[in-house]
Amino acid sequence: MSIQRPPIDISTLLRFERKSIAAALNLLEDRRPARQAQALALLDDLTAFPAPAHIVGMTGPPGVGKSSLISRLIEIAACEDRRLAVVAVDPSSKVSGGALLGDRGRMQVPPHAPVYIRSFAARDRLGGLSREAFAAVFLLRHLCDVVIVETVGVGQSETDVVHIADTVVLVVQPFSGDVLQFIKAGVMEIPDILAVNKADDELLARKAMADVQAALSLERQAWARPVLAVSAATNLHLEDLDAAIRAHHHHLVSHDTLTPKRTEQTLAWATSEVLHEVGRRGLQTLGGPDGVKHFWAQQPAQWSERHRLDALLGSLHWHHTHTE
Repeated sequence: MSIQRPPIDISTLLRFERKSIAAALNLLEDRRPARQAQALALLDDLTAFPAPAHIVGMTGPPGVGKSSLISRLIEIAACEDRRLAVVAVDPSSKVSGGALLGDRGRMQVPPHAPVYIRSFAARDRLGGLSREAFAAVFLLRHLCDVVIVETVGVGQSETDVVHIADTVVLVVQPFSGDVLQFIKAGVMEIPDILAVNKADDELLARKAMADVQAALSLERQAWARPVLAVSAATNLHLEDLDAAIRAHHHHLVSHDTLTPKRTEQTLAWATSEVLHEVGRRGLQTLGGPDGVKHFWAQQPAQWSERHRLDALLGSLHWHHTHTE
């Protein structure tokens, strides 16, 4: 596939011009071959620039209040003039394939704040994110100080967020049974921060926090995962949540683990995409996860993650075509 130059001026993206950001994200979602070629070229061009954004994944079951918490975090960031983007992954319409829920109706943005919000449909992915959402994060992390990724809210299966986020916040609510289910499913291994939302009822919040802390009590990690009682409705301890998110980012940077973590995440994402697209036989053809890692390392350094993935899937298609 020939790579065509994208019809977007990168300088306008780096200036955080919303019209250009919208055009770039539309390009990533367009599945026509010529537009996909332009999208790959755009992502490749951006790899020449730093990607300073802190990627924060906000995950948890439907109705727990993730969008409301994000609205409050937007307000805090806006007060400090931080550039912030939100990638909200919503359930898909079976008819159109588009997102069913509109993020702008659920999240409030202060006027003139440097914030950009975009919804993506989950399509047929069960991991809480979509391929387009991953590509959007790869783009936005070059333009922002913070990118918040809100997963679709499918419960125990939404683990894709660990393949893209530097910091994962798991949101639960008191008296919902979610905590016990997450403990059983092993989801408690995913988050870096746990937030008990709707914690206005102190007694119920205390019980939920005790359950969460008991689930974490046997773990010994370099990062002591905080458990916070918060409320988006009353702004309870929202500054503490923001501070904990920043503290985790500082921990990653100060311990020189951010770059290795992102490298591991990218390879895990690529492996999961191969599994999603062609199944386990396809992954075996490539030599398993080690084969993916080797192929990844052989690609041109100026290629974006999406471009490398397309080349990986293309090589697999070539192999099948010439061996059948």
